[in-house]
Amino acid sequence: MTIVIIEDEVKTAKALGQLILSIRPDVQILSYIQSIDGAVSYLLENDQPDLIFMDIQLADGQCFEIFKNVEVLSPVIFCTAFDDYAIEAFKSNGIDYVLKPFSRESISQALKKAGELKNFFQRNKKAMPDFDYLLTRNGENKGKSSFLVFKNNKYQTVLTENIAFFYIKNETPTIMTLDKNEYPLTQSLDDIHKLLSPIQFFRVNRQYLVNFSAIREAEHYFSRKILVKLSVSTEEKILVGKEKATAFLSWLENR
Repeated sequence: MTIVIIEDEVKTAKALGQLILSIRPDVQILSYIQSIDGAVSYLLENDQPDLIFMDIQLADGQCFEIFKNVEVLSPVIFCTAFDDYAIEAFKSNGIDYVLKPFSRESISQALKKAGELKNFFQRNKKAMPDFDYLLTRNGENKGKSSFLVFKNNKYQTVLTENIAFFYIKNETPTIMTLDKNEYPLTQSLDDIHKLLSPIQFFRVNRQYLVNFSAIREAEHYFSRKILVKLSVSTEEKILVGKEKATAFLSWLENR
C-alpha cells in the first residue's frame, strides 16, 4: 500500500508516518506534503497513492480546496483536532475521520478500514448504492405518496411529503409529521421502507426512517457514528452506526 500524508506540522506528519509504519511495515510513504498548493501539484504530477492521510486545517487554508483543483481518486482518511467537518470530509472521498491526538488503535482501525474498502468510491462503485442510477430514475422511484391512518375513530390520509420520520414507539411503527402529529401504523418498518422513495427516505437505524426534508444537520459522533438532528425533536438521539455512516452521508450528497 502506498500512502501520502498531507499535514502542515512537520513533527506531527513524521510521527504519524512512524506510527503507520509500526503498524504496517509493508506500507510505502511516498511523500509528506504541507500545503494545498503542494498537494495539488503532487497529485497532478504523480500517480495517485492507494491512500491519503489528510489534515483538514493546512497552513494555506482548508484541505477541501484541494478537491476543487484536482480530481482526487484516492480514498482519504481525514485527521484533525476538530470534529466539525465530518459531512464535508465524507463528501470528499473520506472513508474515515480520525481525531487528534492520534492513537495506535485509531490509526490501526483506519488502516484496516482502508484495506477493506480499497476499491471504495471511484475505484469500486459497487461498494455504494448507485445513487446516479436512482437519480436518473427519479420519476420511477417516487414511492408511496400517502398513508391511510386511523386515529380517534377516524380514517384520514397523511401525505408522505409531510412525514418527518417513521419510528418505533412502544413497539408500534408510528408516523411523526413535520407539524408534530403522530399516527400509528399496522405495517412493519421494513415493509414501510420498501414503499418509500430511496431518494427521499433513509433507514438510519432499526428504529428510524427519516425524510431528507426533516434533517436539520448531522455531525460526527463517538465511535465513528453520525448524530442526526431533525427539525422535529425526538426523545432519543438519532445515531447512524459506523457501518452506515458513509452511505448516509453519500445519500445526503447524491440526492
